[in-house]
Amino acid sequence: MTALDATRVAVTGVGVVSPRGFDGSAAGRERTASPEGWFDHRTHLGRRGYKYLPTAAQYFLAASNRALEAGGGLDHAPPESRGAAVGTNSAAEALHAAMDTTITTGSATDLSPATAPFFSINLFGSRMAMEHGLQGFNLTLTSPRVAGLEAIQTGLRSVGLGRADWLLAGATEEALAPLDPAVRDSEAGAVALVLEPARDAAARGSDVLGHLVVRSGYLPPGTPAPEARERAGRILGEGPGGLALRDATVVAVVDDSPVSAAVLGALGTDVRRVPAGAGSLEPLLQIAGLLGSGAEGPTAVVTAAAQGNVALCWVIPPDRTDAAPAATPRDEA
Repeated sequence: MTALDATRVAVTGVGVVSPRGFDGSAAGRERTASPEGWFDHRTHLGRRGYKYLPTAAQYFLAASNRALEAGGGLDHAPPESRGAAVGTNSAAEALHAAMDTTITTGSATDLSPATAPFFSINLFGSRMAMEHGLQGFNLTLTSPRVAGLEAIQTGLRSVGLGRADWLLAGATEEALAPLDPAVRDSEAGAVALVLEPARDAAARGSDVLGHLVVRSGYLPPGTPAPEARERAGRILGEGPGGLALRDATVVAVVDDSPVSAAVLGALGTDVRRVPAGAGSLEPLLQIAGLLGSGAEGPTAVVTAAAQGNVALCWVIPPDRTDAAPAATPRDEA
């Protein structure tokens, strides 16, 4: 076993909560306005203890529950070795708007003690970590559009280096306020992934859905087009094991910004384009749809934001090394 094999990370559970569906098939459906009543915390979480949580926290809790169920639970991992990483751009959007209204029409003393702590964006990941006893660490990332992929990237590095033996990573978003300029591209829902060393998953006979490798970078907005395409190409670069983008299916989650145009120019023409939402959720939905899909080869999910953030996630199907090790027959007495 090489050093790379020893630190290889597997995805063993996926949880999806979206107006488009509650599994990976949501990735293939068009994003539309969220239907009324599409999510009820009483159905997905229980009737007590969740009513006053912001909806983005409810979404991520529900997605993490689904990922845990799919991944066989977490009893095998000690609490101190369990971590969490969550990406978001708009989890607190509705809450902050409501707080502003409460303060401007009354006073700060009118704020609800049940929701006021969530003024801190870190609480969305922390609430999920408390729910599941994840005592190793929990991180929240907020980079526009790429926050969810950076959560996976951070989680992969942490598990690979032994900072955690088991991790929940993903993204959660709340719908934007009606008067927000980006409300047309609003996102709501969550995706949660269970990450753990591949050797551990194989040892306990867990199904491996695939492997992820994430790279992120920055492309300064306003960079002249030829230079921007060249810089985007360097960010995207070579994949794991020398894998090139021309050897894979490519999904580009992009908007109409110059940064996205530079990324598309670096990718070439054979790309499946998916309209980006206002937050960081769409790339994670696309990854969730690919994991365990039976794809024969790797897929690269690429995304970019007008602010200059660029990220790429390689989704590698499981292979024979992910199978549980054969039992060693006992010597006969």
